[in-house]
Amino acid sequence: MSFYHPDRSLPRRFGLVQASFLQTEGLPFAEVLSEDQIQQAFADEGVDFAQEEDEIYTPPLTLWAFLSQVLHKGEQRSCVAAVSRVLVLLVALGREPCSKNTGAYCRARAKLPEKVIERLAVDVARGCEAQVPRGWLWHQHHVKMIDGTTASMPDTAENRAAYPQHSAQKEGLGFPIIRIVVALSLATAMLCSAAMGPYSGKETGEMALLRQVLDQFTPGDILLADRYFCSFFMIALLLNGKCDFVTRLHQRRKTDFSRATRLGKGDYLVTWKRPEKPDWMDDATYQQMPETLTLRQVEVQVHQRGFRTESLVVVTTLVNAKKYRREEIADLYRRRWQVELDIEAIKITLGMDVLRCQTPEMVRKEIWTCLLAYNLLRKTMLQAAHRNELSPRQLSFATAVQTVAASWMTLPLANGTSALALVIAQLDSLAQQQVGDRPNRVEPRAVKRRPKPHRLLTKSREEARAELLRGVQEPEAESEAEARKVA
Repeated sequence: MSFYHPDRSLPRRFGLVQASFLQTEGLPFAEVLSEDQIQQAFADEGVDFAQEEDEIYTPPLTLWAFLSQVLHKGEQRSCVAAVSRVLVLLVALGREPCSKNTGAYCRARAKLPEKVIERLAVDVARGCEAQVPRGWLWHQHHVKMIDGTTASMPDTAENRAAYPQHSAQKEGLGFPIIRIVVALSLATAMLCSAAMGPYSGKETGEMALLRQVLDQFTPGDILLADRYFCSFFMIALLLNGKCDFVTRLHQRRKTDFSRATRLGKGDYLVTWKRPEKPDWMDDATYQQMPETLTLRQVEVQVHQRGFRTESLVVVTTLVNAKKYRREEIADLYRRRWQVELDIEAIKITLGMDVLRCQTPEMVRKEIWTCLLAYNLLRKTMLQAAHRNELSPRQLSFATAVQTVAASWMTLPLANGTSALALVIAQLDSLAQQQVGDRPNRVEPRAVKRRPKPHRLLTKSREEARAELLRGVQEPEAESEAEARKVA
């Protein structure tokens, strides 16, 4: 029996994307983001380019190639490499090879609507969250971890206009920066929502970005965040949406425990009064805000050696001390560290920390494509965990990337029986690579490998080039510390 089946219609079907992410019938979560759902998302946005038979870059093939870019590193992430993968696929399907010129692919990629890619990424998470085993949840609640991060992009005029560089950076030396706030599931590690904007300016902070996506949370969700998000109005908005909140007490807020109600050792009910109206809020919304909030504050002692904090206070809207014990609240906040690992997986393992696209529109599409790939990889990990009776948190994300990338070109070409056998083998191999139980991991914030002794660029690249053309001699290499002082 042949391993391959040359289905010439494959580049016009979104099953191409599913097959490369180890998706086949009969797996748990297999119906989440079906081929028909993807097709409907594109149809709803009126995406209909490449309808002629001889046109190569159809929406499914373009999306497949774009996703392949974020799964690879270095030179394999380029548009040239993506087009090479398309060429190999076409020849394997018995079709004429495409040109190695990247222009047609880049134009087709620009036609993929950002809204569609975002919708697909969020739909994957919602579908999987709705089907997770109850044992993976915390008190039968879906916990969403909130945090912010940034990414840099090429220093083009268009990118600089939309996403200026850091204000502390000398002009011409930095790179445009985009700020991103993400909500990641504690149970599945999938990205449930995200908002992005410039790094600086009015209403561009992490709190403002989170307010943009509050309507995407479901009643009963618990939001888990660090103390930056500990705000009266944020908590009030979440309660209005019937969501709960667990966060660390902001360092500027002081509590008068003489007026608090003691629930137990280090466990209190406190009352917060409504502050003055912030600039971002209109009068009508302010008047709808409650005058007081009754919240629970839990004191947590940290006895682990190597931790910088010896004690902290956790604030939560989960005021029922009998249902949610103090130790459980403390342990839940401690698990907030998982969001740091998930963001590291997105930025470092998938390489989203340094973006490649030259325009703001394509930068946002690149981000959402990376997040879509991340969620599809997490879906594959859920299937491997469910099949092998493990928690998805026990599996390695880096191994999942390597596993999917290894069979990226093979699975779309495999026939039904061979494809199923390959998918099962890959999922079982993925389940064998488990990460260690590392709740108290302590690592120094330092790197061992020394940087190369190149001088830092302390003026714009244009100025430096002009000086070289005038014959101006470059100064001797100076220490990195001295160069940073100049910059």
